[in-house]
Amino acid sequence: MTPVLKMERVAKRFGAVTALREVNLNLAAGEVLGLIGDNGAGKSTLVKLLCGFHQPDSGRILLDGEEVTLKSVRQARALGIDIVYQDLALINELSVYHNMFLGREHVGFARLLSNRRMRGLAREHLDAMGVRIPSVDVEVAKLSGGQRQAIAVARSVYSRSRILLLDEPLAAMGAKEGALILDLVRDLKARGEVSIVIIAHNYAQILDVCDRVNLLQHGTITFDKPTAETSLQELTDLVVEEYRKARTRGGSP
Repeated sequence: MTPVLKMERVAKRFGAVTALREVNLNLAAGEVLGLIGDNGAGKSTLVKLLCGFHQPDSGRILLDGEEVTLKSVRQARALGIDIVYQDLALINELSVYHNMFLGREHVGFARLLSNRRMRGLAREHLDAMGVRIPSVDVEVAKLSGGQRQAIAVARSVYSRSRILLLDEPLAAMGAKEGALILDLVRDLKARGEVSIVIIAHNYAQILDVCDRVNLLQHGTITFDKPTAETSLQELTDLVVEEYRKARTRGGSP
């Protein structure tokens, strides 16, 4: 099967710093891929290449088997690739439904915002995705962290994204809020309409919701396995081994 998304020998440098080197990555249609690695391993750079924020220095990115050049975030979104960052890009002072249509507002007579239509569509879409909030009229600032993250994910899915990049969606969340996002990812996976790359530090969560896991070390993917064929122990051992090697190289006891 042709992967919906593929990176071939992709490299990215920032001056004298090499962030990514010879990265090969595959994402199948409807798959949830977990991307793990230590801080500074290149995870955020990788997803920024996929969403058009950065461009690779070498290598290829392919969509449905065709090579593409992602020159901007806007172009990537037009091709169906969207990213949800930790900071969510939501405006706290606006309502849920206004945030859902931010940059994609519905305009009615005399070019005035069609608030009634946007309100109804937002409620309909959030209900269909199982996102529970008090009201689409409430300001985003009054929602929990998990609810805000769910709104950001729902906005991307509503805009017909077929590849969703989640950059640390569970960071700084409690167990209850994290469970809300994990349930949302499971629901999206069950539909099979969206392929997802999720960056997370909690390996148990990765094993719980992902189909496959990639480990990024020093700018290169060094591990690629279905989650059913690995374990929390194996992933932890790989990272501990890297830490020990780093201490040895640094001359620490």
